[in-house]
Amino acid sequence: MTDDGAFTYNGGKVEPGEQQNIRYVVSETYLGDPVRIPVTIVNGERDGPTVFLSAAAHGDELNGIEVVREVAFEWDRSDLAGTLICMPVLNVPAFLAQQRYLPVYDRDLNRSFPGAADSTSSKRMAHTIFTNFIEPCDLGLDFHTSTRGRTNMVHVRADMSNPEVARLARAFGSNVVIDSEGSSGMLRVEAAAVDTPTITVEMGEAHRFQRTLIDYALDGVRSVFGEYGVTDPAAVRWPGWRTVITDEKEKTWLRADAGGMVDMHFEKGALVHEGDTVCTITNPFKDDNTAVVAPFTGLLVGVLENPVVYPGNPLCHLVELDESTRRAVELEQSPVSDNAT
Repeated sequence: MTDDGAFTYNGGKVEPGEQQNIRYVVSETYLGDPVRIPVTIVNGERDGPTVFLSAAAHGDELNGIEVVREVAFEWDRSDLAGTLICMPVLNVPAFLAQQRYLPVYDRDLNRSFPGAADSTSSKRMAHTIFTNFIEPCDLGLDFHTSTRGRTNMVHVRADMSNPEVARLARAFGSNVVIDSEGSSGMLRVEAAAVDTPTITVEMGEAHRFQRTLIDYALDGVRSVFGEYGVTDPAAVRWPGWRTVITDEKEKTWLRADAGGMVDMHFEKGALVHEGDTVCTITNPFKDDNTAVVAPFTGLLVGVLENPVVYPGNPLCHLVELDESTRRAVELEQSPVSDNAT
């Protein structure tokens, strides 16, 4: 930001009270045509933090696209304090191909940050995005979904050892926060390294819009904006219960020990008890059934959607809950309640 409150990027400037919709060049095709990502910059008339919202770093992860678009174009921003950088589709080549990774050499854009101007195609793209629209920000929300064939309840992934990241993670107001440092090259990891605290929001499955999850995530954005004074502080929410999954708590991907077709007995977000049969794997004749049993009481953060598996394929992501949280979840998921996300 400049002293007069304008937001600047390489090639442009957005004054307070202005909005720009740009298609920013981040690479070129085999034919030398520009590859552009859509970016909406909304600069409020009042001072406040600069916040980025990004989605589709993996090209088939669509739920976050709708979250970012609605914030950019459907929200009343008359009381906005600060600047919003809205990037609904970071990985345009993968989005056009409707696949997870960049088509060129199958590279993962979300392992390429902060990038480098003289390196691989993915790192050059990441460098352009990072230096113009990530590093200048005060905080960020990066939206993802599970990979193909699996689905996640809405949850946050964050390095809770970083106080500013932890504040942001709690402000989003999800029931589940998975505490992890993350891997080198991840957007949230590299942004935090340059003092732009960032969290990953996981929500649902690839290749579709899921309205319930989108609305839940939009409430999380409102809560973050309230926490940081971007909009009405009254929007800050408490989700009713929260668990932070640390290394001290059990967590595991239950995996198939047999090949076949899976009958999943619980939905994402469900509480399962030790000894419950989470799912059953059967052969084509249904004469050889393999029960997959919960090794401890916990929450199903993610479950299989594609019902066919080889031995070793992941079936569901189970995380441990402490006693008080377990009771809160049991109350929420009692027969009179249907609030699982």
